[in-house]
Amino acid sequence: MKRSSLITMVFSAFALIAVSMMDWSSMCHPNEEAQAMQDQLRSVGEAKLVSLDPEPTMTKDGIEEPTMSGDLSELTWQVLSDVEFTDVYLEELDAYYWMPEFGPKVIGAEGKTFFITGYMIPVDVDEDFYVLSRYPFANCFFCGGAGPESVIDLRFPNKIKRAYQTDDRLSFQGTLRLNSDDVYQMNYILEGAVEYSP
Repeated sequence: MKRSSLITMVFSAFALIAVSMMDWSSMCHPNEEAQAMQDQLRSVGEAKLVSLDPEPTMTKDGIEEPTMSGDLSELTWQVLSDVEFTDVYLEELDAYYWMPEFGPKVIGAEGKTFFITGYMIPVDVDEDFYVLSRYPFANCFFCGGAGPESVIDLRFPNKIKRAYQTDDRLSFQGTLRLNSDDVYQMNYILEGAVEYSP
């Protein structure tokens, strides 16, 4: 095994241990000042995105119709917002976890192929671990400015040939998978993610 590969593996292992040991409970249970700041950041981010997020088209029954681009439906961030979170204490992590309870819109989208547009957040470039966010990095879930429903894990079918930059606004197509019980993964996963031009 090459020395650089061994160093990368060791670094990745330490990074995973460090992330798993972080005190995420402060994000779940912020003090009043932090909560006020999160609310302010969220409202600023929402205002900026009004012009970027498409307005959902509703049927006569009040159900959102998918936006079409060619033969592919768009998965909107509004659909992914159809989820409620409950604080669950995990003894093995000695921390709280937001356990999702997915709503009917999200459950109905699972296993289907869509495209979704958002801001790229490189989490680990060497491991092709990228997350697409509804909000730019300064307002995203990782900075405490939004909830876990505002990010989706991009699972590429092969090693990607380019390094994406933070806040690149891009669209990807793939199949939606839901995760409600693995605390080391995002709640939303886009399997077979490839870049898409709507």
